[in-house]
Amino acid sequence: MIRVARIALGIALCASLTACGGGLFGRHGKKAPTAKELAPARITTIGVNAYLWRATLDTLSFMTIAQTDSNGGVIVTEWYVNPAVQTERMKASVTILDQELRADALRVSTARQIFQNGQWIDTSVAAGTNQKLEEVILQKARDLRRNAAG
Repeated sequence: MIRVARIALGIALCASLTACGGGLFGRHGKKAPTAKELAPARITTIGVNAYLWRATLDTLSFMTIAQTDSNGGVIVTEWYVNPAVQTERMKASVTILDQELRADALRVSTARQIFQNGQWIDTSVAAGTNQKLEEVILQKARDLRRNAAG
């Protein structure tokens, strides 16, 4: 009697699990996506698009990184002094806003200072600097995705 009850319970448990998960097929009869069909950002451990993250780190690799938060998608650099122009320094902050590889999933802001009278003074960044940096990062991210697929 106990053996029959255990078998019946096992069958009922399997049937209920199959009904919940849909087995090989999803709830609507469509095949469940494989790992290769999912967007890479969805199967990584970071909270943002992995291609944008890697491309940002590659693009800013000449600068010292001050802070990173892969879950929040924030990369901040230290002040960078170009050896050719010792009286000017730049700082960059990049925020990745989404898990998708899209142009609007990236926000870049830069700050620039010049050295005058013994102190660093904030000054304007050249027009188009942030946009150009975004374009470089996006192009690298697209290249990384293309190379990963091939």
